[in-house]
Amino acid sequence: MCDPRKIATKGNKDDQRDAERLCELLRLNALEPVFHDHSDQKLKELVRCYEALVDDSLRVMLRIRAIYRSRAITVKARSVYHPARRSEWLEQITDGGGHFRAEQLYIQLDHLLELRRRARTMVLRQACNQRAYRLLRTVPGIGPLRAAEIIAIIGDPHRFRTKRQLWAYAGLGVITRNSGEWIADSRTGRIRRSSRPPLTRGLNPNFNRPLKKIFKMAAHDVTGRPGELDQSYERMIARGMRPEMAYLTLARKIAAIVLAVWKKGVSFDPRLIAQSV
Repeated sequence: MCDPRKIATKGNKDDQRDAERLCELLRLNALEPVFHDHSDQKLKELVRCYEALVDDSLRVMLRIRAIYRSRAITVKARSVYHPARRSEWLEQITDGGGHFRAEQLYIQLDHLLELRRRARTMVLRQACNQRAYRLLRTVPGIGPLRAAEIIAIIGDPHRFRTKRQLWAYAGLGVITRNSGEWIADSRTGRIRRSSRPPLTRGLNPNFNRPLKKIFKMAAHDVTGRPGELDQSYERMIARGMRPEMAYLTLARKIAAIVLAVWKKGVSFDPRLIAQSV
């Protein structure tokens, strides 16, 4: 019903005090509303299921790598997960307990990967019912799965008035807070606005993590491929911009293009790149 991050807390906390404080804020109409979208609840649940399975499978993979590293066995390739080469890796674990544990983790990984494939198929099948799915797939760096995840996370593009609201929601908004905007002139003694531009304080910390991952991975994928976005990235590097800042700018461009394509209901047009940032 409200954004808990914008509720100031003070004093001791328990369920009774929290409930009374929420009631008081609701009476004063001081609660910050949050957006709720129920357009395609099935797609949202399928995407949540797929993301949870991805996290679980990655966690098991890291546990498998940890077993070998704890025994000073170098693991650099993905062949440690391949079913055809597991016997070669298991032979390097001589103790019985570690061998049994590795076998159980491999069995768990096989089940999770199978569930992950099934969940991915269901997500793509459900996303095909959305008109925006075909439009978002025309954006460079946005593949079938990323388009489905964007639709499930955002829901309605008109909830963002401009691209800057989407940047903040996706964790790509630059914070430029300044505590000394007005200063006293040493010569006249009058208060005037400081001519020094506000310093950047990094990106906003309150954001949707899956959405930020989507746009940042899309920015990495479009670099190195022939296209307008890759040329834009090369121009930024040629001007002396650091690679991490160039990737950030590219991710902001892709997010702005996604919002424009979705709102206008048209396919991707390279002319949108100049209007994105």
